Amino acid sequence: MRAGRIHRWGGELRLEEVPDPRPSEDEVLVRVEACGVGLTVLNCIRGDLGDDAADLPRVPGHELVGTIVEAGVGVSPGRRGERVTAHFYLFCGRCPRCLAAQEPLCDNLAGWVGVDRDGGYAELVALPERNAIALPPGLDPVLATTIPDAVATPVHVCRRAGVRPGERVAVIAAGGGVGIHMVQVARVYGADVAGLEVASEKLDYLERELGVAAIPSPDFAAVELPAAWNGRSDVVVDLLGTNESLRWGVERLAAGGRLVTLTTFRGVDFPVSSRQLVFGETAIVGSRYASRQELVLAAGLLAGGRVRPVVGRREPLERVAAIHEDLRAGRLLGRGALVW
Repeated sequence: MRAGRIHRWGGELRLEEVPDPRPSEDEVLVRVEACGVGLTVLNCIRGDLGDDAADLPRVPGHELVGTIVEAGVGVSPGRRGERVTAHFYLFCGRCPRCLAAQEPLCDNLAGWVGVDRDGGYAELVALPERNAIALPPGLDPVLATTIPDAVATPVHVCRRAGVRPGERVAVIAAGGGVGIHMVQVARVYGADVAGLEVASEKLDYLERELGVAAIPSPDFAAVELPAAWNGRSDVVVDLLGTNESLRWGVERLAAGGRLVTLTTFRGVDFPVSSRQLVFGETAIVGSRYASRQELVLAAGLLAGGRVRPVVGRREPLERVAAIHEDLRAGRLLGRGALVW
């Protein structure tokens, strides 16, 4: 089969012919139709999640959508023909966290698809059956690549932050692959939403296509929230993760407000006043990926037309590096997709 592989963490993607994978016990073989491309896959390739040389060469790509073509021993043959997406985390399915639908916090986490085992930058991929999540019928497979991360992550954020109808939600980096879906999911939960962005074309899309209050944010000191918000937000979702954005988020919280942070960059720290947190009863919340249940909820939002999937560029394997460059340069609107 054709595949894109890295032979060094942080190295270039090589297009190669490699042996077809075979499903082991309790695994399924998936013929990949498309694979989402976002900043997380670049982090994986760089070695930010795992950098063990023994895991190389590796096929990256965790936001895959495809059809099960073979069931391994212990898997019902009835799963053949299912269109599925992949849960990113290699969870055990047995520990208390997994049994409580908190798979990203698994006590026996074995790593990630595309990092510790091969992912969707290939024509075929073998996955643990429990990681293969069935999708509703009729979804476009390319648009469905937004489900396992770009839409499921915002669903998890809204649940973690307890977003309620009528609350004010500000999303930093709202034109990116997660942000452009975060603003939509927050509205599904009933929030009044504002999106902060730098690129003019992304600001235009947020306002014109999604009807979101779009706020330019090249300088956080000059950012002004909608006048009706009185300078405060009930929830700030920070997808940028800089010292400046995090400080801005804390300072703009209303009483009872929550700052949700999702980035994991090393060396990013910011001061927080305990006095301020106590007097305002505010909270800083970390949000880590999504549960399998939340992938199912995300799929339902697409199937029901409540969230519009935004895929700004589609390319075959031979040109997927062009999507990577767009991501690094901040040019990509929404998500990219590798299409087989």
